[in-house]
Amino acid sequence: MDVLAFRKEGIYCIPGKFYIDPWLPVDYALITHGHSDHARVGMKKYLCHHHSVLILKSRLGANISIQSVAYQEPIQINGVKVSFHPAGHILGSAQIRMEYKGKIVVVSGDYKLQDDHLSTAFEPVKCHEFVTESTFGLPIYQWPSIAQLNKQLQDWVLQNKSYGKTSVFIGYSLGKAQRILQAIGDSSATYVHYSIHKMNQTYLEAGIPLADYQLVDFREDVKFLDQQVVILPPALLDTNIIKKIPNMAYAMCSGWMAVRGARRWRSADAGFAMSDHADWKDLLLAVRSCEAEKVFVTHGKTAVFAKYLNELGIASEEVKTAFSNDDEETELMEGMEE
Repeated sequence: MDVLAFRKEGIYCIPGKFYIDPWLPVDYALITHGHSDHARVGMKKYLCHHHSVLILKSRLGANISIQSVAYQEPIQINGVKVSFHPAGHILGSAQIRMEYKGKIVVVSGDYKLQDDHLSTAFEPVKCHEFVTESTFGLPIYQWPSIAQLNKQLQDWVLQNKSYGKTSVFIGYSLGKAQRILQAIGDSSATYVHYSIHKMNQTYLEAGIPLADYQLVDFREDVKFLDQQVVILPPALLDTNIIKKIPNMAYAMCSGWMAVRGARRWRSADAGFAMSDHADWKDLLLAVRSCEAEKVFVTHGKTAVFAKYLNELGIASEEVKTAFSNDDEETELMEGMEE
């Protein structure tokens, strides 16, 4: 008895008659989180976690038809018991659990097992079938602890100040920018671009405290940023805005920075392996912890990860999607946020 089908529109729940993170317009879309490769425009009706509502309205339009649920709150959709469970990826991110006639299927969306205290920590969900991402599904990707990473960012800021430099961090406006802000804390005056400020407001309205920061208007003179800390989205790379910042040294914050060659991307001054996705060891841990009989691997290094799981004796299958890259890979390789 199949619960899921992989259609051209996206992942489809057959008995429930709904899609999960569809990439083409459909009648009913369950959304795992607010990143643009998972939450698309054009759906007649959306369902998401409570904390994703403001994000989706901000990105997809204030007038979209949207409903929301809490974590672990069961609802019935055409005879399918559906619930959202923490994915630990960003604010409001969820794994979607479906139960139909005794069979349990979980679609993970994107997830990380490291607890950054900015999103609800990942919760393993036992199931018969598990759809996992594999963005960083290679053994080379191993993240430092959050404490180690935060110290790396703080030390870089201190080093730049000793050289009379302004520290500019480049990170995705939803999820990554908030982690950078928390890493720096109150050790230095921190300024952010409006697109990051807008996403910060969704965290604050959800009751998630953030370190102090100031919004900077780049239409004005920004000489006051000299030797301060600035957080910008990737879309501003190679623009006149970033060129206005005095005495700048800039760092890329992305999981791709774990690879030495990527650290030299666009001649960045530094690279930090900060990711909102699971690394290799945590992907394996997540798969094992759900105890699924069958794993579908999507969204990233699908062939390698599926092959390795099969070698471990975990029945796995590669699933192609409309997106070859995820938000982190797109932002790094193309330098764009959306």
